[in-house]
Amino acid sequence: MRIATFVRATLLSLMLSFAALAAGPTVNINTADATQLASLNGIGDSKAQAIIAHRQANGPFKSVDQLAEVKGIGLKTVDKNRDRLTTGGSAQAARPQAAANPSAP
Repeated sequence: MRIATFVRATLLSLMLSFAALAAGPTVNINTADATQLASLNGIGDSKAQAIIAHRQANGPFKSVDQLAEVKGIGLKTVDKNRDRLTTGGSAQAARPQAAANPSAP
């Protein structure tokens, strides 16, 4: 019984490790080149170029969600890639923040 539990735990650990590796490296949308941007799910060469053009015209992205302002990229594409996206700030910068509750003590 102990061996079966150990084998199951080991297999689960391996599956989770492979899933993390399959997601790919983090991409900083403010500094990435076209090749790095095109590695994202749903982003090809033309959308990668559009991201770079938007960045050059409007300055750096302040949040990952601003990526949806680029023509041809919607929130669904942002959400599919959210775990891989960063703007270069802290790791929490890629996650939407909950609104502060001013009435909280």
